[in-house]
Amino acid sequence: MKKEAQRIFAALLSVVLTLSLCPWALAEYATDTRTDLEEDYAGKTVILHSNDVHGAIMGYAYIAALRTEFEGKGAEVILADAGDFSQGDVSVSHSKGADAVLMMNEAGYDVATLGNHEFDYGYEQLVTNLKAANFKIVCADIFEGGKLVWEPNWMYEGKSGLKIGFFGLDTPDTATQANPAMTRGLTFLDKEPLYECAREQAAALRGEGADIVVALTHLGVNEGSESRSDDLFRSVQGIDLMIDGHSHTVMTAGGNSEPVQSTGTKFAYVGVVVIDNEKKAVEDHYLIPTKQTETVEENGESVEKTVFELAKDPNVAVKAQEIIDRVDAVYGEKFAESEIYLVGDDDVRSVRTKETNMGDLITDAIVWKVLKENADVLSVEDGNGQTWSVDHNHVVGVTNGGGIRTSLEPGDLTRKDLNTVLPFGNTVAVVFVSGAELLEALEASTYCTPEPLGGYPQTFGIEFTLDTTKPYDKGENYSSSYYKPASIQRVNITKINGEPFDPNAIYAVVTNDFLSAGGDTYYSFKEARAQFDTGIPMDEAVMEYVDVNLKNVVSAEPYGEPRGDQKIILANEGGESGQGEQGGESGQGEQGGESGQKKSGCYVATSVYGSYDCPQVWTLRRFRDNVLAETWYGRLFVRAYYAVSPAAVKLFGDCEWFRAFFRDKLDALVSGLQADGFEATPYQDKDW
Repeated sequence: MKKEAQRIFAALLSVVLTLSLCPWALAEYATDTRTDLEEDYAGKTVILHSNDVHGAIMGYAYIAALRTEFEGKGAEVILADAGDFSQGDVSVSHSKGADAVLMMNEAGYDVATLGNHEFDYGYEQLVTNLKAANFKIVCADIFEGGKLVWEPNWMYEGKSGLKIGFFGLDTPDTATQANPAMTRGLTFLDKEPLYECAREQAAALRGEGADIVVALTHLGVNEGSESRSDDLFRSVQGIDLMIDGHSHTVMTAGGNSEPVQSTGTKFAYVGVVVIDNEKKAVEDHYLIPTKQTETVEENGESVEKTVFELAKDPNVAVKAQEIIDRVDAVYGEKFAESEIYLVGDDDVRSVRTKETNMGDLITDAIVWKVLKENADVLSVEDGNGQTWSVDHNHVVGVTNGGGIRTSLEPGDLTRKDLNTVLPFGNTVAVVFVSGAELLEALEASTYCTPEPLGGYPQTFGIEFTLDTTKPYDKGENYSSSYYKPASIQRVNITKINGEPFDPNAIYAVVTNDFLSAGGDTYYSFKEARAQFDTGIPMDEAVMEYVDVNLKNVVSAEPYGEPRGDQKIILANEGGESGQGEQGGESGQGEQGGESGQKKSGCYVATSVYGSYDCPQVWTLRRFRDNVLAETWYGRLFVRAYYAVSPAAVKLFGDCEWFRAFFRDKLDALVSGLQADGFEATPYQDKDW
């Protein structure tokens, strides 16, 4: 290993180890994880549970084998899932969720509730999928025409006579986070009606003799949500335990020690609940990791080794592999290559907080595809027979960051890669709105920036400034989750395709069918004077664009950096606003500064330096941009750099010792990079 590489690694390791030893770097929720089981579970009932599997179908082999192991030790075992099993990876999205149900049948699930992503392929498709389910579906808060759609609860009665009642709840966010066109006619309870529903279900199950009541919920603990699982528990009597999903949280207790357990996502863990049959009480609950690895040095090289992995049920593993192989045969062929790292939904939720090169690529592609088919003008006839037409200078593009589900490393690009980035099966749609309505959509979809939001706009042809130091003027309800801006305070559109923005002009917005139906914060699109759906899948539009326009190579020109259409003003320490740039790691500062508003989840950059715009941070940014995609130590650095949680910033962000500590560590790292000539020669694995 070269000396310069050793020096970088030593600095990185120092940061990582220091972070790991600091109490303020711990997770915000309690997590009890174990790898060893007891020898005897006779007289026990064990619930094994999952949530937010999102297409990680090989994980079903883990939970099936774990069921067999517990049963071999004398336990009665129930398998339960808290939703979002239908979508997230091409292994299930290719069948519109049907293969997810097939795999749950193979694993032997007993009961599940629904998540918002169960509706991504439409209500009718979901009903069709669930007809094949060999397990119970419980959901007490979804209505059609005033009637419950699914059974609200299910009673399990064990051999010992123990009775466990399960009831299910899906997040009311489904109304906006699934395509509204796909849930038309359905009503999702929210806030107090949701709590009252839970009270009724708990009381009904107790009335039927339930010894234990389990709420199987897809609510999550996202900040700002008005229907969180831990809030519901505190508002409802009679629930013994909540098995939760939606926020992808790894936890065995809520923020105030509520018995709420969640396994993260994609089978990172399997949840375990142990019930004593005689005492008729929850005895224990914890999480088992499905796999653990560590990095070790072998022959002068760092090697990642598996130190723990659950056994897999061979039959379930074979079935999962059959699906994976079948999909890979169709989706796994290379169609292009990328020379750069394309930033999507990464560790810091970039695509939900700022412009990214992936967002630019996708919006470029969908606008290009629409204009390619409409060479002169873009026009549509509305329901009243009026034709709306615009020239190409009045055509823009918007897609939501939450629809871009992952980042892509440099290398070969396959259809499966793009389908994983864009897994919802969305089609390209066009809405005709006024400039004022477009401005409303941008104001609403950035209302909480710099906090991540699925509705954050990735755009084409729109240059705008977002001032996060200004408060969002919350007006009337769009839905249970979002509010219309009563006035425009934060967003200023400066140009449209290089020309002055006109709030009275009509613009055609190329978007996706989710947003055109009013998804997320885009209610002004739903109310557009005219719109049409092209029927073209978004991933196919991107593939064609890469093929025809980029000659099957995504390169640094023009996608090495975001194009810079979006400029974000962030709050510095002391309340002074500073200009953050979207091209790098946008530093999230305080919202409101000295005004006393709650501090947002800051990034370390603005916490320790007070400003994103400083030499140290720019050097680090170039380090990330040039090296992250090609070196493991680049990834290690970024994870270390962002390891301080929002909770730590809230606790210590105003303390000089906190800032000094990180300044010293990061300044030393930057100095080492510069001393090694980093500016001229980025290190790469081949240089070692």
